[in-house]
Amino acid sequence: MLLVGGGGREDAICRALTRSGSEVFSVSKNQNPSIMRLSKEHVTSEETDYEKILKFAVERHLDLAIIGPDPVLNTPLADRLWQSGIPVASPSLSAARIETSKEYMRNLLQRHSIRGNLFNRTFTNMEELEKFISSYSEPFVVKPIGLTGGKGVRVMGDHFSTPAEGLRYAADVLRNDGRVLIEEKIRGEEFSLQAFTDGDHVAPMPLAQDYKRAYDGDIGPNTGGMGSITDSDHSLPFIRSPTLETARSIVSDVVRSMKSEGNLFRGIMYAQFMQTSTGPRIIEINARFADPEGINVLTTLNDNFTEILFRITDGTLPQFVDFRDVATTLKYIVPVGYGSKPEPEKLTIEEIRDPRVRIYYASVSGTMDSVMMSSSRALAVIAESDTISHASELVEQNLSHIRGRYYVRHDIGSEEMIRKKIMGAP
Repeated sequence: MLLVGGGGREDAICRALTRSGSEVFSVSKNQNPSIMRLSKEHVTSEETDYEKILKFAVERHLDLAIIGPDPVLNTPLADRLWQSGIPVASPSLSAARIETSKEYMRNLLQRHSIRGNLFNRTFTNMEELEKFISSYSEPFVVKPIGLTGGKGVRVMGDHFSTPAEGLRYAADVLRNDGRVLIEEKIRGEEFSLQAFTDGDHVAPMPLAQDYKRAYDGDIGPNTGGMGSITDSDHSLPFIRSPTLETARSIVSDVVRSMKSEGNLFRGIMYAQFMQTSTGPRIIEINARFADPEGINVLTTLNDNFTEILFRITDGTLPQFVDFRDVATTLKYIVPVGYGSKPEPEKLTIEEIRDPRVRIYYASVSGTMDSVMMSSSRALAVIAESDTISHASELVEQNLSHIRGRYYVRHDIGSEEMIRKKIMGAP
C-alpha cells in the first residue's frame, strides 16, 4: 500500500493498514517516527511532488494507494496512479473538487436540489462584491474558494464585527485569488460525518465533533483542529436522531449526484454539518479523512481496513462497516502560540501503559521517544471509554507522559462542555 502524508491522520491510517495485514510504503515531507517505524520503505519528499511519488509507487509495483492530505488531492497523483495500473482509494482530481472548490460544491448542491445548502454568492468583480455587501443586511461568512487548511474562513461576529471589516477581508481574497465566496451565517451545533464510498454504495462512520478554536471555551483563532470526540452509540449526545438520518441521506445524495454527472467519487467523503432548528445544514464537504476526527474513527474500526479500501476501488463496498461501541476523546499537543505565532520546541514521550490511551504522531520529526515540533500539530493523545467525559479524563491523566513546552485544550470532551452542548442544542 502507498500512503501519502505524515500527520496524525496518516499515522492512524498507517496503523489501521498494518493491523489489517498490509505492508506500507510511505511518502511524507516530515520524518514521522511512527509512520517510518511501521513502513517497509519511507521516502521523505514534498507531498505534492506527484511525479516523484508516482515513480516510487510504480517501481515498487504497489497494489493500492490512499492519499491523506487535501493539497495532494489537488494534484494529478490519483489520476496518474490509476493510469499506471495502481488503484487509489481516494478521489480523482475532478472528484476532489467537492473539497478543493467550494464554488463547485455549492453549485452541485443547487443543481441537484440537495437539502442543507446555504445561501451563497461567488464574486469575481470588486464592484459587484461591494454592492452586495452594502445591501446585505444579515450576518455573513467570507470563504476563499480553494484550500486554506481550515484557517481561511472568517465569520461575522467571530472574526470581524462589521460589514465593512468583512468587505475588506473579502476584497483581499478576491484580489489574491480572483474569486471569493460569501455565505449566510447560520447558528447551531457543528458535527462531522465521514463515510466510505465506492461511488455507488455509502458506508457511514460514527459521528464526530472537532474543535477548531485554539483556546478553552471555543475562543481564539481558528486552527486545523485542537481535538475531537465520538460517542459509543456512533452519534453524539447533543445531535437529534432525525438530524443524523438526514445527514447520512445528504451524503448519499451528494455521491449519487456526482456519479450522475460522470464525476464518480471513490474514497472517504467527510461532510461538516451544523444542526439547526430547521435540520442539518452543510458547512463544507471534504474528500478525505478529517484530522483529527479520522483518528477517532480509525481507532475504533473493527473491520479489515485494507479490505475496505480494495472494495472502494473495485465497486463492491458494503453499506455497513463495523466500529466498536466505545466513546473517544482526542486532544492535540501543539506548540505554544499555535494558531497565531507558534513556538515549536522539542518533546520527550514516555510510553503509556494504559491500553485505553494512545499517542499518534503528527507534524513532527524524530524518534518515538523524542520529537521536534513543527509549527503545526505535534501529537494526538486519544482515549477510549464508555463515555466521552471519562475518555477526556483519561487523556488528562496521561498528559504527564509528554514532557516539554506545549499547549493543549483541556476542556475538550469534559462533562461540563457536553452538558452545555446538550442544554444549548437547537
